Amino acid sequence: MAKQEKTNVMRTLERLKIPYKEHFYGGTGAISGVEVASVLGEDPAQTFKTLVTEGKSKTHYVFMIPVAEELDLKKAAAAVGEKALEMLKSKELLPLTGYVHGGCSPIGMKKQFRTVIHSTAAQFDTILFSAGKIGYQVECSLEGLQKAVPVECADVTVD
Repeated sequence: MAKQEKTNVMRTLERLKIPYKEHFYGGTGAISGVEVASVLGEDPAQTFKTLVTEGKSKTHYVFMIPVAEELDLKKAAAAVGEKALEMLKSKELLPLTGYVHGGCSPIGMKKQFRTVIHSTAAQFDTILFSAGKIGYQVECSLEGLQKAVPVECADVTVD
């Protein structure tokens, strides 16, 4: 098993005194969010992926949804008051956020984007999401996440 290290997300949570638990899945071959949740023995409904979109206005938005769900671009656009949204292309992710596909976290992006988490997050005491590096997840309360980054809740997944 690879050596675990602190990510910038973990350092940010510590600096803000937000309690969290780290999860490491490096070397397991898990790629999709559902595989990651499975390897960690966690509920996929409680494990969130971070998606970056671009609106017609060229504004960028971050959405966090359960790993087994699909982002409903119409609902997501309505949640942020855009006419339409599209997923950010993979090659644009690193220059825009500082993160690579599969290791994107809402905490610690190069710039703070408006962030919306699926409303089901409020049903859990804690949620899991990327710690900003492939192989790493952090688990904290929704309130903890909201102390680190302003996050709104909305129903943004495909029914």
